[in-house]
Amino acid sequence: MHPIKTMYRAIRNDPFPETLRLCLGERTVTFRKRTWAIDGEQRGLRYGENPDQPAALYAAETGELHAGETPLCTRAPGLISTMTEAELVQSGKHPGKINLTDVDNGIQILQYLTAKPAAVILKHTNPCGAAWSSDGLATALSRAYAADRIAAFGGVVVVNRTVDEACARILTASYFEVIAAPQYTAAALSLFETKKNLRVLCLPGLAHLEELLDRPFLDIKSLADGGLILQTSFRNRIRTVEDFLPAEATTPEGTTVLARRPTPKEAEDLLFAWAVEAGVTSNSVIFARDGATVAIGTGEQDRVGCVDITIFKAYTKYADNLSRAEAGCSIYDLRRAAKTDPGQARLLEDIERRSQEARGGLPGTVLVSDGFFPFRDGVDLAIAQGVTAIAQPGGSVRDAEVIMAVNEAHPQVAMVFTGQRSFKH
Repeated sequence: MHPIKTMYRAIRNDPFPETLRLCLGERTVTFRKRTWAIDGEQRGLRYGENPDQPAALYAAETGELHAGETPLCTRAPGLISTMTEAELVQSGKHPGKINLTDVDNGIQILQYLTAKPAAVILKHTNPCGAAWSSDGLATALSRAYAADRIAAFGGVVVVNRTVDEACARILTASYFEVIAAPQYTAAALSLFETKKNLRVLCLPGLAHLEELLDRPFLDIKSLADGGLILQTSFRNRIRTVEDFLPAEATTPEGTTVLARRPTPKEAEDLLFAWAVEAGVTSNSVIFARDGATVAIGTGEQDRVGCVDITIFKAYTKYADNLSRAEAGCSIYDLRRAAKTDPGQARLLEDIERRSQEARGGLPGTVLVSDGFFPFRDGVDLAIAQGVTAIAQPGGSVRDAEVIMAVNEAHPQVAMVFTGQRSFKH
């Protein structure tokens, strides 16, 4: 067996102590290391970010913390750090660090999407696809998966409603590493038993995420030299469509420019997309439509480049959905087959032509950006793809120029400001 495969199957013995104490000023919280009884042994995290890194999970046991006058969240029962053996319904290859941090980022997103059944699929702490729907969780799951089937392979699924048999059939039809939900029906759990390596987490707190909204936690970043950076966690100020601010600015000549306000449907999609944005590594943008992501751009160094790459992703995902429906394989498999099969080559050419004509399914979408647009170039790119509304923080010295870009579009594109940045590093 290749050494790396052996490492993936191994379980690291961590060197970390049973208790950890954190003092913030005069206040102290005591944390205890979490383990679970699995296969007759007490096991903690399988390993860290990589198989050769030991890791440990701690849960706050006693004490409280404050940042100035603000009480910080140290315990939220029914979520990750307090998970019991009974809530680790199916351990599969029991969880490692990245499994739980992916679930945690799903929680960061879903806390702002409690109004409807919602699902988010994540890989490497970024959402691949997300959706919410008044038609139920199965619809949200299907749409979140369809947003990016390629990236969703081997991903983590987090939902905010009970997983029933219909949802389980959607989930077992593909390969996922972890599923986290507030509850499961017996029929759903029976289906999951056919996936022996699947981790199934029952986290009751996922049904009560609104309780987290006004309870920031202490966010700690460790530095290479052993130092620490402390901050309070991000809090989304956009909780309803009324929280968006008018996009208004003044030109250097002293003229005030004001963007069109979104329609109710556009505003609802912007609200959804801005909630998802809370879990995306910056620089980032999200295209969304009808309560589902269409394309998510993550971790780019320049904003116009992020828009450009996200457009490319949208075209690829659109072509992939056509390929799966018509050729029964991914767009990448179809491209390989097309090299030797004339019939597949004709189908590929047709699919790629239709993807270009449909502009990757982007017409009619809305766009959110986690930071302001420093120039109008990124906005111009989005408008050319048929975006109808944009939400961004505002605050650039070129806000007036950016607003003029949406006002000059035909038909006119809406824009609102969020009044806050949503960077995530």
